[in-house]
Amino acid sequence: MSVALFYRFLYYLQQCVATFPDQHGHRRVTIRVRDSAPEVTRVRKPQTVVVDDSRFMRGLITDLLDDAGVPVVGEAADGAEALEVIKEEGPDAVTMDLEMPGMGGIEAVERIMDEQPTPVLMLSAHTEDGAEVTFEALDKGAVDFFTKPGGEVSMGVSQHGEQLVSTVRSVADADLAQASRQTEADQQRQPASQTTGGTTEAGLEPFDDTRTVLIGSSTGGPDAVEQVMSELPAGDCRVIVIQHMPEAFTARFADRLDAASRYDVREATDGARIDAGEAVVARGGCHMEISGYSSGRIRVGLIDDDLGLSVDPAVDVTMKSAAETITDPMTGVILTGMGSDGADGICAIQEAGGLTVAQDEASCVIYGMPKRAINAGCVDEVCDLNEIATTIRELVP
Repeated sequence: MSVALFYRFLYYLQQCVATFPDQHGHRRVTIRVRDSAPEVTRVRKPQTVVVDDSRFMRGLITDLLDDAGVPVVGEAADGAEALEVIKEEGPDAVTMDLEMPGMGGIEAVERIMDEQPTPVLMLSAHTEDGAEVTFEALDKGAVDFFTKPGGEVSMGVSQHGEQLVSTVRSVADADLAQASRQTEADQQRQPASQTTGGTTEAGLEPFDDTRTVLIGSSTGGPDAVEQVMSELPAGDCRVIVIQHMPEAFTARFADRLDAASRYDVREATDGARIDAGEAVVARGGCHMEISGYSSGRIRVGLIDDDLGLSVDPAVDVTMKSAAETITDPMTGVILTGMGSDGADGICAIQEAGGLTVAQDEASCVIYGMPKRAINAGCVDEVCDLNEIATTIRELVP
């Protein structure tokens, strides 16, 4: 190396290296990355165990995950075998079929959470019966679920491979401790009184508030929404829930919220009206817009077009239409979930004069949607899940 080249090299190091004192006062060398250098995003490769009694389905799911760079480190044909494989391999995530001979998916989830806590993604049939048992699995500790489009054994899974891979990655990143805390809270929660007047049995005074409260969520959302709804005292506000969930599941979800809360909750239908003290859950498989507002009554419309969006129902569609249509006070709430859906909607609500709330990172199962909304600079209050309902009550429009 020539002397000139050597000095040029030293000059380059001087531009890239700086010294900074650490917390103990010592000097340490830090390599500075130039502002113009592109940020390198590393795609996580969570190790996964696939559990299904169908050899065909195990092979199909394994191939989809492996091809996408999500290594499958083990397979099992039933819950008992799955427990052994999980203890041996220590995976980051598990895909679990619901219906299997011997130890089925629900019992397996409960055993896994007790003996080897691992994030579990349930694979469910796209039916009402499938919805019922899927919610039972979520109650036992499963993080999320993925519906098999054509039933038990279907090539339809391969057509939704990208979504499956994305969901597995999301589940692998879940805060299992927080998910477990929510599960325990749900199990201890008593059904709410449907009383609309006087002091409720929980000691919560009804609040005279004609606001519209819009709640958006995804992964980890069913438990989080149920907690918030159960803690809202009887009142005159209207509640709109948008949870990323397929058709045939949202009706069952609405039933659960109806039992857990002091509001009359139902699944949305096209043209449905929502009055004070009522709530609707956006129907899965389509988008929901606020199509009309008059004298304190909301009218919703269903949109079958996917609008080029990756999720349906989308939180953004409902919240943005609410911001354009509702003229009275609004509060937008973003709870746990992956992705960026809801950030634009929250900003629209704030720009329309509404108040906005996001769940904090510590209490989220997946800190994706709240993070995007907060980073957009459109969130008025960030708080723990246990404080969301109180914050909604105390935020005065």
